[in-house]
Amino acid sequence: MRDSCPDLVDVGPRDGLQGIGPFVPTTQKIAMIEGLAAAGLRRIEIGSFASPRALPQLADIREVLAAARAIPGLDPQVLVPNEKYGLLALEAGVDFVAFVISVSAAHSRSNVRCTPEEAAEEYAGLIAAAGPDTRIRLNLATAFDCPFDGRVPQAAVLALLDRLVPLRPDVEICLCDTTGRGVPDQVEALFRAAIARFPQVANWGVHTHDTYGLGLANAWAAVGAGASVIDSAVGGLGGCPFAPGATGNVATEDVVWMLERMGYRTGVDLGQLLQCAHAAAALDGACSGGRVRNAIGG
Repeated sequence: MRDSCPDLVDVGPRDGLQGIGPFVPTTQKIAMIEGLAAAGLRRIEIGSFASPRALPQLADIREVLAAARAIPGLDPQVLVPNEKYGLLALEAGVDFVAFVISVSAAHSRSNVRCTPEEAAEEYAGLIAAAGPDTRIRLNLATAFDCPFDGRVPQAAVLALLDRLVPLRPDVEICLCDTTGRGVPDQVEALFRAAIARFPQVANWGVHTHDTYGLGLANAWAAVGAGASVIDSAVGGLGGCPFAPGATGNVATEDVVWMLERMGYRTGVDLGQLLQCAHAAAALDGACSGGRVRNAIGG
């Protein structure tokens, strides 16, 4: 068996559910998180502190957070779109905050109604308020492609990181293929360039969508270039409401199957995970994906 398996982060309870129209009952969200934890997932993005008008599906984050904290061994993280909601997360006792900034100005305006430069100022404010004991993840959305402007230049990503990394070099940085239109050589090139330019950053993550069937290939390209964290969603759930045309995240069960087949020990029970995936795909209004669920059943 290989050593140093990439860390897995299931973002299904947040990214997977946020675009679903019918409200998923809070008890069902908690059951999803409990099921993933029982299958062996240790890092789960459980939801988001965000405007309930923009993301009504995630308005029950406080109840979900309280339940997640009671699960032994679980490391829950919470996404925030700006400083305001980041501060609310800190006040609620969240100790692992994921802050998202879009590289693309057009997507930034659509997503959080500000420019990337203004978002960077809000990120700086959150860093100052959080203190050294709060773990921070920085998600760079549209790092490869924008739903409005097309392919994002590598130079634009690196320029934004030039501004953001010095604010707190110990954060985990995740480069996100928000639309799923990235391709493996592009993903590999950006990760190699970013890792070489910012050696002080210890952990790099990759977040892919499977819009064109390349989510798994893009995730592996990032790992080959030095990424140590892979985002995925149980059942391939997803579809960003602020990225027209994007479909689900790469499926967690597909990532686990691939890594185990390659000789990594993921610590995840694939059989239990497949049960979670079937339940996720059956949610009313869900946009599901992935291949392993149908290939080997559950």
